[in-house]
Amino acid sequence: SDALDLDPIFSQDGKFIYYSSAINGSFDLWKLNLSTLESTILTDDDSLERLPVPTNQGDYIVYLHKYDFSYDAIKLLDIAKGTSSFLIEENFVSQAAFTLAPDNKTLAYTWVNGDDYELHLLNIFIPKSKMLLTKSNGLPLSPKFSYDGAWVYYTENNKNETSELKRISVYGGSPEELTVKKWDWGTATGKLKITSLVDGKTEAVRMSITDENGHPIIPESGVIHSEGQNGIVFFYSPGEVEIEAPLGNLTITAVHGFSTPKKVQEVTLESSSTTTEIKLNRIWNAKQNGWYSSDNHFHLNYGGTNQLDPEDIRLDLIAEELDIAFPLIANLGNRFLEQNLLSWQNDGFPIISFGQEVRSHFLGHLNLIGTKEVYWPWVWGPYYDIYGADDRLNAEPLRFARKKGGLGGYVHPVSVRDPFKQGNARYVPISLTADVVLGEVDMLEVGCLWTDEIGTANLWHEFLNLGIPVALSAGSDVMNDLYRTMAIGATRVYVKPEGEFSLESYLDALKKGKSFVSNAPQILFSIDDKEVGDVIKSNKQKAKWKLTVHSPVNYEQVEIFVNGKVVWSKKSKSGTSETYTGTIKIPEGGWVTARVSGTKSEWPMMDSFIFAESSPIWIKEIGSTMPGNKVSAAEKLLEILKVSEQRLNKGYGENKIPDLEANFSKAKEKLVLIVSENK
Repeated sequence: SDALDLDPIFSQDGKFIYYSSAINGSFDLWKLNLSTLESTILTDDDSLERLPVPTNQGDYIVYLHKYDFSYDAIKLLDIAKGTSSFLIEENFVSQAAFTLAPDNKTLAYTWVNGDDYELHLLNIFIPKSKMLLTKSNGLPLSPKFSYDGAWVYYTENNKNETSELKRISVYGGSPEELTVKKWDWGTATGKLKITSLVDGKTEAVRMSITDENGHPIIPESGVIHSEGQNGIVFFYSPGEVEIEAPLGNLTITAVHGFSTPKKVQEVTLESSSTTTEIKLNRIWNAKQNGWYSSDNHFHLNYGGTNQLDPEDIRLDLIAEELDIAFPLIANLGNRFLEQNLLSWQNDGFPIISFGQEVRSHFLGHLNLIGTKEVYWPWVWGPYYDIYGADDRLNAEPLRFARKKGGLGGYVHPVSVRDPFKQGNARYVPISLTADVVLGEVDMLEVGCLWTDEIGTANLWHEFLNLGIPVALSAGSDVMNDLYRTMAIGATRVYVKPEGEFSLESYLDALKKGKSFVSNAPQILFSIDDKEVGDVIKSNKQKAKWKLTVHSPVNYEQVEIFVNGKVVWSKKSKSGTSETYTGTIKIPEGGWVTARVSGTKSEWPMMDSFIFAESSPIWIKEIGSTMPGNKVSAAEKLLEILKVSEQRLNKGYGENKIPDLEANFSKAKEKLVLIVSENK
């Protein structure tokens, strides 16, 4: 068909093919008659049905069902009756998989248990009774019965993050590993040892290698990722790595964080053993100039095919030139993952400090960093099965973070370019505007892979115009245990702390706005020698500004904003390092920021467009504004708040929410007062 058609499986007599198709808009199960080539629809739920496995008579089908956004189920379809029944279901079981035994009644399936997965058995006609077959080492995946039903084969990643083939008797016992004695490439191969040099010194790098056919070449151990923006399979080299590959031409691509442009190098592998060097040069060394970078929002393990330990990402951070990282412990509605890691912290650098993501999904997701205690509950609000009617403010965990010496803010907030356009207010988290107006929010994730940085910055500008110095933040929100994912730090924030770099000095600099966010360009902005986070106290009507851009990719535009309005811009096709200067009029109050942007995405970046913006340089005092800008911001935010309140009331329905309603009323009263006092 013209739609996606997936999962073809023959009937046992070979007369039919069962498959999944999106031809009707959602994925449904279909049956194709191979004699007539006629297709018949078997399910028509407005959800996702996949992997149809028929019994020998074709009277029943076992299949995977994903529905209501986050629920996963294995179900049994009775063909004659046209009805389906649940065999098992749970929230967020991303690695769910099953296999039907030759007896046409015994099902072996991979299912979640807390942080781990397990292999279970059940009788599809008596599904209430389920039996644990093995926990293995905690992540047994992709089960398949042997032809005689005596064994269940499965894969599992080891501590080196390499998948292993295992099997276990259907009657239980200890799993057996099936080792590969020899890999047959079908052609002559050789070993290539690659040394990566940055400024002449051996350094860890992000690397991708392909052969003459474009096929990825990977090392024998370590995590492998495939990033979707550029379609590149990559891994990390600690500085020296050896790979086996077919003899012939190989293409090596390497980067070192945002400090080097990508280096592409052709190598010919002609013998059984070859060595080569790939040399990269920094365009700017942030750390030597007092700047340190961080990813404030990503996840170590979140439903992927690896089970990573904190030490497993140290190489990633070094290769990406990240100085501090905040993997967030996460929840999946009714499972609260890796709670023990919140108190974990490494010695030395890069600093790894676990934070917490509070997914009050309806009101907006939050990240709490710099804390060592879990905030409870992690979830509440409409559409959750438990705590769905809780009258609880997002401000509560935000206050909790402050009380514990950390910072709290909203993550991946705005997914559209203009949140103030008619109809776009629904893309702003419901509680965000009220919480910012009432001073509850420490930071806002302006830089994030999954939202629109310019759209989020447009909203952030209005918060600044209101006189509320919400700090810039950035987080990639990658799930690092997944194969298909971006790099940690693909969006990040740079800060310039006072004194020695530490967790505490980082948080202090982040809060004070001595920072910029970026998905590739590194920007240094100053006005009359005042840097970001500082205050211009001079009464001069004009001031000189300076913007230096160190970019590993070619950007297209540079802009200077005063109170949210572009006062200077320049088109550019520049990469590497460039300095811009100029003079701007200084109003009586407000703020100034600088932005770099562009449309082309290439390594080292993995975002959809180029973006970097500085924190504000304030005029007269931090939080200063101009009356006209303040009124305009308040009026715009009142419209956002109006839509948010409508969504709030619709979501909670008949449930009583006096605390939430009072919170919105306070925010509305404050905005109305701002308008009346400044007009």
